[in-house]
Amino acid sequence: MEKRAEKARMRTSTTGICHNGFTLVELMVVIFIISLVLAVSFPSFTIRQDGKLKSDAGHIASILRYLNDSAIFTKETYDLNINFKDRVVRYKGPDGEKTERIDNLSGITLQSRGKVSDGEVTVFFSPAGMGESFTIHLTSVKSSLEIVFNALSGRVKVSAHEGMARSAGVYAS
Repeated sequence: MEKRAEKARMRTSTTGICHNGFTLVELMVVIFIISLVLAVSFPSFTIRQDGKLKSDAGHIASILRYLNDSAIFTKETYDLNINFKDRVVRYKGPDGEKTERIDNLSGITLQSRGKVSDGEVTVFFSPAGMGESFTIHLTSVKSSLEIVFNALSGRVKVSAHEGMARSAGVYAS
């Protein structure tokens, strides 16, 4: 009778082995599944950030081309204001004033001021096309890009290398 009472108190499986926790194999399977999910999701996160960085660089490059070309064709002066604290770019073109938020904005290099990464900088695009060449820097977690504006030719180049800005017509405050 005592054997029956003792068996009733102990939980046993049909095989007679007592289960009080997880086996090593079960824990390894769970850890493997979690690491597999992380391995699949993490690279897509970094790819999205690099894609956003390239998208921001292309967008800023198109704004610079637009302002330069508009200033030459309409014979008016337009300005581009970069606010590093709020990471906002404001510009006034023929279509009016617009504001764009650029999360990866990290600085601008001017020959007259060097590298500026805080405060505000205003760049003017004049009808004569003469102004100061500059480089806008964008930085994400893994990489950085530069948008180089050449005031003499009006060309805009996006690159992953650090470049030096050239001279003449930008005001920083």
